[in-house]
Amino acid sequence: MKAELEKHINQNLPFLKGKKLLIAVSGGIDSIVLTHLLYKLKFSISLAHCNFSLRGKESNGDEQFIIELGKKLNIPAFTIQFDTEKYAAKKGISTQMAARDLRYNWFEKICSENKLDYIITAHQKDDVIETFLINLTRGTGLDGLTGIPEVNKNIVRPLLPFSRNDLIIYATRKKLQWREDSSNSSIKYVRNKIRHKVVPFLKELNPNLLNSVNSTIENLKGSQQIVKDRVHNVLQKVSKTEGEEIHFNILALKKLSEPKVYLYQLLNTYGFTEWDDVSNLLDAQSGKQVYSKTHRLLKNRDSLILSKIEFPKEIENYQINENTKEINNPISLKFETHMIPFDTKNNQNKVLDQLIFDDVNTISIDANKIEYPLTIRKWKKGDYFYPIGLQGKKKLSKYFKDEKLSLLDKESTWVLCSNNDIVWVIGKRLDTRFKVEKNTSAILKIKS
Repeated sequence: MKAELEKHINQNLPFLKGKKLLIAVSGGIDSIVLTHLLYKLKFSISLAHCNFSLRGKESNGDEQFIIELGKKLNIPAFTIQFDTEKYAAKKGISTQMAARDLRYNWFEKICSENKLDYIITAHQKDDVIETFLINLTRGTGLDGLTGIPEVNKNIVRPLLPFSRNDLIIYATRKKLQWREDSSNSSIKYVRNKIRHKVVPFLKELNPNLLNSVNSTIENLKGSQQIVKDRVHNVLQKVSKTEGEEIHFNILALKKLSEPKVYLYQLLNTYGFTEWDDVSNLLDAQSGKQVYSKTHRLLKNRDSLILSKIEFPKEIENYQINENTKEINNPISLKFETHMIPFDTKNNQNKVLDQLIFDDVNTISIDANKIEYPLTIRKWKKGDYFYPIGLQGKKKLSKYFKDEKLSLLDKESTWVLCSNNDIVWVIGKRLDTRFKVEKNTSAILKIKS
């Protein structure tokens, strides 16, 4: 098996050579065989073991076993203890998901602090079949049926070509010691139920099950690549990027043969799960929205707008003191003050024309009409101002409607205020009360 693994790495994972590897080791047979093989192949390895505090003395015994293994092999062995159940309750997720989050976050931290290159896990061929069946029973797309990726960013799984039986034979011949996790025999977990109940039955039907499923997965990967190529081409035709948003043209989407299927392929990396709701947005009223944990999809007239969810900030009002030249938080603004000399009064109009810019991202205001500190905040319901060029005051909500701003545009709008009066709807319109006039003696120019 050593020679087979070496050949596999040389052919398919040559980038591992000469790199520093962190092996995720539980103490079970899979990770112990992986450690032994990479050690014998003279890779630069370190061990990382998580004690999830779920099995009492047994968990502590696993941790001590890894510490002793590190000493025996004279390699670094990192260990940590987690209160997994507390973390799961706090996050509202399953214990298994909590354990996954905790361990991978910690692995990344170890790599960063110790300048290690790759995280190596001991997933093997049986794990691929179990994952395939779990995803199949839960409902999934091609991504869920194409197995566990051998390389995912800096996570590498070099044992995928080998079965659990291959590892058992190797460990037995080499008289390796490993730890048995008592929870692996419990069928309260979905994976264990599939491992102990479903897979043995399927192997009775087809003794060559591992190879058959692996062949199917390889075929699906080929189909998946064709789909990705097609989706990439469609993406160019039905969407455009505007800042940090992606706008999908609804009419173009509806012309596709299967709009719902394309929406899934276009959006499945953004965490959406309610695909009927996503599809229904095509015919929904403007303003309807669907959320994932990280993103929002908004129906806005003839478009679906995808954007990241912005979580509220603790500070709502940002102050700008007199003589401030520039700010970068919460947005970027630059300030310039221009005094109009007394002896140019007769040439006032000419001077003013040189200082005033007709640009929505730049305003020139009468510096004597404002009071410091100025404040920047998000607009809120009930806000009004006196838009330059229009008669009288206007509620911002009505102004936004008239300007046909989307919900996302509204939510991202900031206002600059002086003593609670809106001076500028930033990037959109100046308030006429603060405009430069013939008797202006000092101009404050602000650029966004």
